[in-house]
Amino acid sequence: MNCKRLSIALLVLPLMGFMFLESALAPKADLWPRWMTFNAASQETIDHTPWDRFLKTHIKKNKDGVNRIAYGRISETAKENLSAYLDTMGKTSISRFGRSEQRAFWINLYNALTVRVIAESYPQTSIRDLESPWDTSVIEVEGQPLTLNDIEHRILRPIWRDPRIHYAVNCASIGCPNLLPVAFTGRNTGQLLELAAHGYINHPRGARVEDGNLIVSKIYGWFTEDFGGDDQSVIAHLRQYGEPALMGALEGRDTIDDYEYDWGLNDAGS
Repeated sequence: MNCKRLSIALLVLPLMGFMFLESALAPKADLWPRWMTFNAASQETIDHTPWDRFLKTHIKKNKDGVNRIAYGRISETAKENLSAYLDTMGKTSISRFGRSEQRAFWINLYNALTVRVIAESYPQTSIRDLESPWDTSVIEVEGQPLTLNDIEHRILRPIWRDPRIHYAVNCASIGCPNLLPVAFTGRNTGQLLELAAHGYINHPRGARVEDGNLIVSKIYGWFTEDFGGDDQSVIAHLRQYGEPALMGALEGRDTIDDYEYDWGLNDAGS
């Protein structure tokens, strides 16, 4: 073998092994059957007005296109109102609602809980500075303790089997899809998922070509299975939402060269 090729191979193989290990450690969609119950005939809706008001008040769109929250400026009253909203959600008998209301409920619950986790422990520079933020019980619903991982990986992903879920849940990080300044509802969820997918994919942290290399968010590496299972399927998904600039950059491509993710806190500062 050519020495130059051997050197490249020796450099690339450990990187590939690391990427495979990191992807293998990402939580898999693991259905929790307890949450499969729903009432198809239900016309009831859930009021997310307090969460919607919080989002409209506290989300600031930065010039880099990333929505941020000034966690240090969240007032005690706002924190109390957020906790009151979450208390109401925890007392909701979600199994009696229809599927569309349930989906909005779980998305809002995940995002509101994440904001509370950060606000209660602020300041920090990343959610990863906290101890087990995704595996700590943060609420009870129908008497069942739940973690953030339960909501995302045991309820939302396996029940709806929709890759756009990844654009809806926000982990308080710059690399994550934007936390939208509006609450999800049974009526608007489909529209908001499309909006969120389009916005993220066409932002550099979602996908871009740099120095001839296709670099995409690590979300597509961690959860490849949700986007079709391979590079070609991920790229096909990107093309579904790509604007002309991205579509041109994706022309003739069927492999991903690298992944990136910024775990920095989506903090607007104080």
